[in-house]
Amino acid sequence: MRFRPCIDIHNGEVKQIVGGSLNDENDQAVENFTARQGADYFARLYQKDGLRGGHVILLNPPSSKYYEKTRQQAMKALAAYPKGLQIGGGITAENAEEYIEAGASHVIVTSYVFKDGKIHWDLMDELRRAVGKEHVVIDLSCRRKDDGYYIVTNRWQTFTNVRLTGEILDKIAGYCDEFLVHGVDVEGKASGIEDKLVKLLGEKHDIPITYAGGIGKLSDLEHFGEISKGKIDFTIGSALDLFGGKIPYEIVKSYGETCVF
Repeated sequence: MRFRPCIDIHNGEVKQIVGGSLNDENDQAVENFTARQGADYFARLYQKDGLRGGHVILLNPPSSKYYEKTRQQAMKALAAYPKGLQIGGGITAENAEEYIEAGASHVIVTSYVFKDGKIHWDLMDELRRAVGKEHVVIDLSCRRKDDGYYIVTNRWQTFTNVRLTGEILDKIAGYCDEFLVHGVDVEGKASGIEDKLVKLLGEKHDIPITYAGGIGKLSDLEHFGEISKGKIDFTIGSALDLFGGKIPYEIVKSYGETCVF
């Protein structure tokens, strides 16, 4: 169980937002925190503290007037910490190699392989062939609906018909090196984790998984470790004191090495 840091970039600035509030129209989102520093500052901090596998996420779509500013910030982070960070947001088989060459250890992909509400296995294969399975993270961020958790795309705004199950996890694992899973309903709210989702993910020990969403205090982190059996990595955004929250980064960074509960 390791801490994976994050650098979320929206409208050209490092921010923490309420996940379910993101709206491409007018580039709007409910903001929890906006940093004075650039993305490269946080990348150098994570490098200094030996934290690997953090996530740089571009929260603007390519159609946004802010996209290029957001992308420039992301590129600065990759240059500041070569091979120490993963990057997601608008990744396709056509541009994935560019980000690997720019310094990303992995590319993080959702919308490209989950189009029209379903999984496109041919695009999964194209991505795998473009940069190699060892450089791919599939983002299975999901929201609650009806009988379970369903994968959401387009910066968490669009439901797919893909229900997250052990069988689906097993099948997709053949195309990637890791999974990243945001519990979108609690993302950015520091209101407690999605217990059922974490338990589901905790049953899969054959591929690294990072969970994000709802960790608001150290006791939440302890609870997460217990119900995940220490088998899943985690990230904390808005609740971290780096981003205006109350959880001390100085404590959490000690989880840079595997810690089993």
